[in-house]
Amino acid sequence: MKKVLLAALMAGVASSAMAADLPTRKAPPAPAYYAPPAFSWTGFYVGVNGGWAGGSSGADFGSPDGGLVGGTVGYNYQIGQFVVGLEGDWDWADLKKSGSNLIGSYDNKVDQMVTARARAGYAIDRALLFVTAGYAGAEDKISIPGFASSTDWRSGGVFGGGIEYAFTNNISAKAEYLYAPFGDKSYSDGVINAKSRLDLNIVRVGLNYKF
Repeated sequence: MKKVLLAALMAGVASSAMAADLPTRKAPPAPAYYAPPAFSWTGFYVGVNGGWAGGSSGADFGSPDGGLVGGTVGYNYQIGQFVVGLEGDWDWADLKKSGSNLIGSYDNKVDQMVTARARAGYAIDRALLFVTAGYAGAEDKISIPGFASSTDWRSGGVFGGGIEYAFTNNISAKAEYLYAPFGDKSYSDGVINAKSRLDLNIVRVGLNYKF
């Protein structure tokens, strides 16, 4: 009987030793996953822009139109999905219109333009739909051969809207439409009066870098 019990004990020890030598079947732990932080529009940015501008009515001196290109600087602050900010830009412009009126032939040119605007928008992840409004100024030069030339800084308002999309955390592109009514200015040769009306429709695209 003792021999039987001893044999059973030895068999149990041998089985335990063999089981300890077998490879484990336990799966390795899953790698940790860290979700990237949500994109935010908050921050300062600089950029370039370019496009076209022209008016629908220029009164007696026509409405100049042409291309423009320049730089942009601004700041956004995001609260939930709402984004508010300030933006300013300067554009070199090549807007021209030539013709004649009761005073004589004329050349009407806009050489530069600036805007300073507030922006408000709604963010859908990396897309931003925005409206904007503020101040606009333009340098307008009217020349009448044989009579006179006048270069005036025309001030007015501006408003519009657009869409901006962030391709990376730092780089975004935008497209916008702005309307800038500068009002009327009168000219006279002492006998005949003429009026200039400068109301510009502005279509621009831009590329921004956010810090």
